[in-house]
Amino acid sequence: MPCVSSHLDQMVKMPCSYSSVVDKILMVEQILSEFRLNKEELKEVMKRMQREMIRGLRLETHEEASVKMLPTYVCSTPEGSVCVVTEVGDFLALDLGGTNFRVMLVKVGADEERSWKVETKNQMYSIPEDAMTGTAEMLFDYIAECMSDFLDKHHIKHKKLPLGFTFSFPVRHEDIDKGILLNWTKGFKASGAEGNNVVGLLRDAIKRRGDFEMDVVAMVNDTVATMISCYYEDRSCEVGMIVGTGCNACYMEEMRTVELVEGEEGRMCVNTEWGAFGDNGELEDFRLEYDRVVDETSVNPGQQLYEKLISGKYMGELVRLVLMKLVNEDLLFNGEASETLKTRGSFETRYVSQVESDSGDRKQIYNILSSLGVLPSELDCDIVRLVCESVSTRSAHMCGAGLAGVINLMRERRSQEALKITVGVDGSVYKLHPCFRDRFHKIVWDLTPHCEITFIQSEEGSGRGAALISAVACKMAACMLTQ
Repeated sequence: MPCVSSHLDQMVKMPCSYSSVVDKILMVEQILSEFRLNKEELKEVMKRMQREMIRGLRLETHEEASVKMLPTYVCSTPEGSVCVVTEVGDFLALDLGGTNFRVMLVKVGADEERSWKVETKNQMYSIPEDAMTGTAEMLFDYIAECMSDFLDKHHIKHKKLPLGFTFSFPVRHEDIDKGILLNWTKGFKASGAEGNNVVGLLRDAIKRRGDFEMDVVAMVNDTVATMISCYYEDRSCEVGMIVGTGCNACYMEEMRTVELVEGEEGRMCVNTEWGAFGDNGELEDFRLEYDRVVDETSVNPGQQLYEKLISGKYMGELVRLVLMKLVNEDLLFNGEASETLKTRGSFETRYVSQVESDSGDRKQIYNILSSLGVLPSELDCDIVRLVCESVSTRSAHMCGAGLAGVINLMRERRSQEALKITVGVDGSVYKLHPCFRDRFHKIVWDLTPHCEITFIQSEEGSGRGAALISAVACKMAACMLTQ
């Protein structure tokens, strides 16, 4: 359903005096006004993002830059075509980027008109907490166990398939099938993985099991996989973005500016790892008291500060902290919070989407708050909706400022008066929040006046994109062998 905004004229009149209700709402609005960013402030975020991107691309400033701009070794031709040759056949894809892990069988073929036809079968597996926070061996052994289960179910354990691995954490690539994990994000902290080749850890786990063989031919970030997946639908797609548990973007950068890699011709996809934007203090004047609490109580304090303003992993907790502030100011729930609401993580991000999807009768909001041990008034429900809107709108606007910075930089690099480009997007916040997408699009368009931007939502982008890149890698390897 369309977004319904909780403006003052829509607020319920309470049995108490009208002026006391208005006074309360005005005080709430004053507290929430900190989340509202005007166009000039968003332009400033955009400019700071661009500065860090440029520092990340340069050899002399790369190490100290917060936005690492990691080369992915996914390249285009000098004419601009990405992945123009593809091997047909069956490919396996793994997708690890959050608390769920996906295994996918992808059949790549071509129809009579030589356009690509891709069919997929997939299964989701939940990653146990002890695998996320134990050792690298435990985590990758669990991944290999899931792969074995999937291969059994689809009766393909006897096949040695090419494998594409979507690994959505900061990696320094040394080749398309070799990447060193720089640091964990999104609640992962399995020991013994950082500083090691991720593909090597996966290969070792497969070898330890010994009940199947797999040829790992490519490892990519989920943003890259999303971009490639969408590229096969729209050849103008040169940007990939994820807004889900985490938040990140990649894009096709001119090879001459990617100083970490030799070569001048064509373009290479760069994984920005922009979630760490702000880790060097670039966003201090934009971070609120709630952001600081979220950061301090996270598994990685001082890291991924931009991501913590935007992504689904943190949005619900930000809302909870604001609700607690309003309770303490006697502006919500008669100044009393339940023990559940006082508990960190109790207000889940999905509740933010559900609150903003409420039809206006407040039933959905009431049910959510009741499940948290609170019996709200109608005015309480309206205030909770205002809080959710404020936090999610800031998220969309901050994210939009970052993407506008990427696209404006692309236009400048190409010396084009106007840039026509498509952005492939995936992630639960972008797909499932009722208003995020529209708010985000509007800000991007407002901040990129010389660009014509189309957004397409990726379907199964992470896994399918990894498989398609694997198909390209297989074709390239076959070509090299025949030369």
